Amino acid sequence: MVLNLPTPYSGIRYVQFEHTDGYDLHQRYDVMKILHVDDSPEICQLYADMLSMGRHNVESVNDGKKGLEFALKNDYDLILLDICMPKYSGLEFIHDLKAKRPSEMKKVIIVSVLELSESHKNELLKLGIHSVEEKPSTIQKLETIKKDLLLQK
Repeated sequence: MVLNLPTPYSGIRYVQFEHTDGYDLHQRYDVMKILHVDDSPEICQLYADMLSMGRHNVESVNDGKKGLEFALKNDYDLILLDICMPKYSGLEFIHDLKAKRPSEMKKVIIVSVLELSESHKNELLKLGIHSVEEKPSTIQKLETIKKDLLLQK
């Protein structure tokens, strides 16, 4: 698996973006705070190691309920979520997050080994998540998503 999130910026990067709502956004950023939720401790460690190389602050949790607790009490720039977890699925996580903290839904990216059908992906997107990605994710793809999320703030 190859993840390619950005290396730290030497200075502060400013991004200007015109929202469809008609207002301009000016966003400054250098490091993201990321929550990664996956039932596999090995995958959690792998993501944490790779994302931390870009000096991102990563919290990896291998329990869906614990991940939801983190998402409800902390502010994250990005939430990477496995959909298939045995005790508390990613779908349950999404429904509970939407009910309790809907503003965080746009930060959720489903990262799964499952090859979801287009209709399943569309149903997930209708719930308000950012996107659905298949494992392994590429760093370039996550970088694009990261920029998109930062611009939406």
